[in-house]
Amino acid sequence: MKINLKDLNDKIENQDYIQDLETVKYADISKSKSKIKPYAKKMVKEVVAAFKHDSLVQTQLAVTGQRPVTFALETNIINLPYANYKKVANFFEEGQEYGLNVYFETRSEYVNVSHFRIDQLATEEEIEQDSDAVVDKLVDAIVEKIKVVREYKKPESKAKTTKTTTKKKTTTEKKATTKKK
Repeated sequence: MKINLKDLNDKIENQDYIQDLETVKYADISKSKSKIKPYAKKMVKEVVAAFKHDSLVQTQLAVTGQRPVTFALETNIINLPYANYKKVANFFEEGQEYGLNVYFETRSEYVNVSHFRIDQLATEEEIEQDSDAVVDKLVDAIVEKIKVVREYKKPESKAKTTKTTTKKKTTTEKKATTKKK
């Protein structure tokens, strides 16, 4: 599927795309690839269906628990989330058509300082030709990001430093001026 910048922006702005959100608990997926796979399979299946219907898609898996995290797949022409769709115009020209890719997003305050990570998961061709391989790739990505979230240590807040001000002694030297005769 190819799309031009105007249509892309209009669809995202009007939320004219397939949307899905599923919520699970950490306990439901644990660290097991076999428990994550059905969710990943469903997400990839929705992306494939969106491509078949010439539609954009945003499918999300929210994992609740002590360190919540949301995983999403979005189709876009660039690795920017739909929330930042207005910035896409900075990178592309009007009037041209661009191919869509599938991006894997991770949102959590425990993923990094920006609380967000986005990576290209697949091209349209890759997901249509071998969706099982993309499912496996997504499962691996989710497992990896869950590990990152669980092991994440927030940066230490800057300790309050006591400001000690020292007054600089300024000395002014007066230069003797001599008059020339």
